[in-house]
Amino acid sequence: MKKSVFLFALAISVISCNKATEAKEFKTAYIDTSKLMEESTEAKDIEAKYKDKSKVMGNQLEVEVARFKAEAASFKDNAMKFGQAWAQQKGAELQQREQQLNYAQQGMLRQLQEESGVEMDSLVKSYKKIIKDYGKEKGYDYIYGTGDAQSVLYAKDSYDLTKDVLKIINDKYKAAGKKEENTETKKEEKKK
Repeated sequence: MKKSVFLFALAISVISCNKATEAKEFKTAYIDTSKLMEESTEAKDIEAKYKDKSKVMGNQLEVEVARFKAEAASFKDNAMKFGQAWAQQKGAELQQREQQLNYAQQGMLRQLQEESGVEMDSLVKSYKKIIKDYGKEKGYDYIYGTGDAQSVLYAKDSYDLTKDVLKIINDKYKAAGKKEENTETKKEEKKK
């Protein structure tokens, strides 16, 4: 009886050791997704594109706002000259223009958010594919994401793949840009 209990305990400990050894065979790492998006050349280019677009659209709106402010200042000066009926009518017109300017500003912001959101969503999908391919190529069982939406509570810094994946992403983006430049150069040469 003691022998069978001893053999049973020995078998369980051998199985436990095998499972512990198997658990150590998993290759895991993590990527700081916030840092990836902040330092990615393509993400920076998209952000810069929409900052520039925002400035252009904002400048157009600023012209309208300046015109509105000038009319509002003129309204105050002319209100006494032209009487109460004129002041009420002009005041209503100014309120309506102010609302229109507010709607235009909100519409502009919404348009910029929608357009940049579509590009950023596409970028995220692209990065997920790159990370998946990288994980398969390097033999990882799991790659976790940290950053704004953390899915890892602890990880050793040695498991951080952010720099490696960021380099691949930036190199791939630069290579795509060079391909476009080469294509454009060839088109210009053919025209000559």
